[in-house]
Amino acid sequence: MESASGVHEVCDRYVAEYAAADPVQATLFGIAGYADRLTDYSPAGHRLRAEVARKALGDMAAIDPGSDSERVAKAVFCERLGSELEVQDAGLRAASLNVIASPAQDIRMVFDLMATETAAEWAVIAARMGQVPDALRGVRASLVAAAEDGRISARRQLDKTAEQAETWAGRRGDLGFFTGLIAPAREVAGAPVDELEQSARAADSAYGEFADFLRNELAPRAPVADAVGERTYRLWSRYFTGADIDPREAYDWGWREFSEIEADMRAVAARIAPGKTPAETAAVLDADPKYWIHGAAAFEAWLQRTADAALTALRGTHFDIPAAAGPLECRIAPPGGGVGAYYLGPSEDLRRPGRMWWSLEAGKEQFSTWREVSVVYHEGVPGHHLHAITVLTADGLNRYQRILSFVDGHSEGWALYAERLMRELGYLSDDGDLFGMLTEQLLRAARVIVDIGMHLELTIPAGTGFHEGERWTPELGLEFLLTRALTEPARARFEIDRYLGWPGQAPAYKLGERGWLAAREEARSRAGESFSLKEFHTRALRMGGMGMDTLRAQLAASEG
Repeated sequence: MESASGVHEVCDRYVAEYAAADPVQATLFGIAGYADRLTDYSPAGHRLRAEVARKALGDMAAIDPGSDSERVAKAVFCERLGSELEVQDAGLRAASLNVIASPAQDIRMVFDLMATETAAEWAVIAARMGQVPDALRGVRASLVAAAEDGRISARRQLDKTAEQAETWAGRRGDLGFFTGLIAPAREVAGAPVDELEQSARAADSAYGEFADFLRNELAPRAPVADAVGERTYRLWSRYFTGADIDPREAYDWGWREFSEIEADMRAVAARIAPGKTPAETAAVLDADPKYWIHGAAAFEAWLQRTADAALTALRGTHFDIPAAAGPLECRIAPPGGGVGAYYLGPSEDLRRPGRMWWSLEAGKEQFSTWREVSVVYHEGVPGHHLHAITVLTADGLNRYQRILSFVDGHSEGWALYAERLMRELGYLSDDGDLFGMLTEQLLRAARVIVDIGMHLELTIPAGTGFHEGERWTPELGLEFLLTRALTEPARARFEIDRYLGWPGQAPAYKLGERGWLAAREEARSRAGESFSLKEFHTRALRMGGMGMDTLRAQLAASEG
């Protein structure tokens, strides 16, 4: 039997071994020391990461927790690694290719997080950039091996990822991503410009070759059908939520939630534009100069002001926000990715700040802010940024809990809950901004319906007013987002591609929020009149990331 500190030791040891086995994710999670390396995405690399997880899980199983902090840590660790190994053992990691979160995107995106101020930092970039061709060859090898075992992404994902790779290769009108990335290095004394230029050309070219591989070698073998079926869907849903969810029950609940949000929107719309439908109200708001921002630079500045104002207003009032936490940095993302906002957290030492990246539709120059205020709250404070900095500065957590224990249902569910909370706290008093929040909530409910409906090919129920009795298809999913969820066309098209390539992830937002609301009501019931919303938030967030079933169980145990 190991000592009482064994739980945390196993967790910390796993972080070090994981980071060495996956340097790209190490950088994305803010772990220092791996910025000059890329991950081995070959079949051997996938086997190594599975072995690291399996050994750590076996070590943890032999330990009896000696304290409450160890009890929580063990529960979190075992649930997360157990779910990860289910995914790996099913061959889904090696076969991973989609339009938003697979090795093809991670290899490019990791360079967004690298420091670029000194010659030494540019030398690190040159070292990592020089490995891009080998990394992409590893991805290719795993995709081929997975295809030979019958696991291959649908044709849609291959075609769309090939388009992204062509953009990053510089084949679609602009400079290649890596050629553009290194341009500032020419102004830094001592930077290895020749090496950077050589590596950038090779990296751009490697993405072009990867696009050709997807189109010419893999796509002819790929299935046209997008649906993954119930068995694979349940596995991914459990991974993304940390909860054992019945997708058919969730589908029915999604319809009820969607209808309630629609009714709420109609009430707000009646105040903004009496007599107008929600869709017509959205057009009225889009046409209102009050909400206009012209130009990407001005939009980025507005995002920053909005994020800063929320942090200032909430610190010390509704939340205990650590003094060491810096502001959220808001930036426009490089072209070639999806459409919308995403968050990348701070480094472990907080030297690299948390950042919200906003991917814009190509050529778009006018932005309407009524849709975006709640998105800033989602990505910033009290959403992802507050969540991340609270965990990084909380007492009693090991490195695994601080850095690696990310669960979409917990994190994205919290961020969606944060949007609702800002309404409860009175920060969405402008009806346009409130309508925008409800629009985002409507989309998240639509995700539950459409994602599950398409992958399980379910029937659209009677009484919904939308193709009743028909089975879901991608075409119906797109129509639903455009006509019922008030989603802008570019985003709606990307949303459908995302759902089909990343099954179970998008519903984790709304299902995670559902779990957070249930956890809050359970805590309120246990505490009675002594319940404090601020204390509930603080206690829950300081426990770190975990699956939603684990969260509710550990909150109950900590209050027992």
